[in-house]
Amino acid sequence: MLTFITRRLLFLPVVLIGVTLMIFVAMSFLTPAQLVSAYIKSPEELKNQSVSELVVKYGLDQPIWVRYINWMKNVLKGDLGYSVSANMHVTEAIAKRFPATLELAIFAVIPVIFGGIWLGTVSAKNHNQPLDHASRIFAIVGWSLPDFVFGLIILLIFYGLAGWFPPGRLSVWADNIILSGDFVQYTGMNTIDALLNGRFDIFLDALRHLVAPTITLAYLWWAYILRITRSSMLDVLNKDYVRTARAKGLMERLVINRHVRRNAMIPVVTVVGSMILGLLSGVVIVETVFDYKGIGLLIAKGAQQMDYTLVLGTSLFYGVLLVLTNLVVDVLYAVIDPRVRLE
Repeated sequence: MLTFITRRLLFLPVVLIGVTLMIFVAMSFLTPAQLVSAYIKSPEELKNQSVSELVVKYGLDQPIWVRYINWMKNVLKGDLGYSVSANMHVTEAIAKRFPATLELAIFAVIPVIFGGIWLGTVSAKNHNQPLDHASRIFAIVGWSLPDFVFGLIILLIFYGLAGWFPPGRLSVWADNIILSGDFVQYTGMNTIDALLNGRFDIFLDALRHLVAPTITLAYLWWAYILRITRSSMLDVLNKDYVRTARAKGLMERLVINRHVRRNAMIPVVTVVGSMILGLLSGVVIVETVFDYKGIGLLIAKGAQQMDYTLVLGTSLFYGVLLVLTNLVVDVLYAVIDPRVRLE
């Protein structure tokens, strides 16, 4: 196990180099003058120096491989550059915005995993019955509907018509309290920080703003987990050892919990890693639709303003998450299925 984890961690630099190199190649189609905004480290540089001087200063007239090596040297020093669109260093922007995205992802993951597995189990147990058909329709609609379309529908119904779940992270009054200085931001996640500060009113307000983007982000993967769980459960229910357990007179609840569900979870675990990464990447669309100030909205605005320093830094950050998440999923896969050996 330790050898496997070590080898996967050693593979991390290869993934990060591949991701960032692809972006650098895409950037090579732009002129040095267009890339200047991606390399400045403070707003004052735009005032005190001309574009041509900045091009020479940051070596943007050099070959792409030279620029890439120079950028990697800065990364190894912990310098991801300055983001013009965020008006701060990239590391600061990620640290400031990622807690909001993580909060949204956590609220989406909980109903996806538990709700999707439960609905998939119920659907399999009631195979070809009305409840099963309803669950399958739910899954097909969820898997077919694009995030932005479903998000706009949710926004129209629950905010435009009902006025229940507004966009953004907080109401103006709650945002003013947080920015006043009397509110301590321990984690950057409004729901947790509100409880730690004893402000249940802010907690409820943050929760109200989370409902619509959470439903939008979770629905697609909820439907996917439902389909995977149902299919896997139906496959396991037809195994010989399940028939033997029933022939022994075991209660159906024990058959499901002891013999079926554990084995049926193996395919589900394999898609959990993809689901988590999908949630984190899906926030770019969802946060844009709901004006939710997380890292997804940050990336979207950075790309619109050609802030390639920000795009590179966040790509590097997501690359690390990709490898670490897949590592955790592989380890969990081996824990659930003892027949699997990590080599």
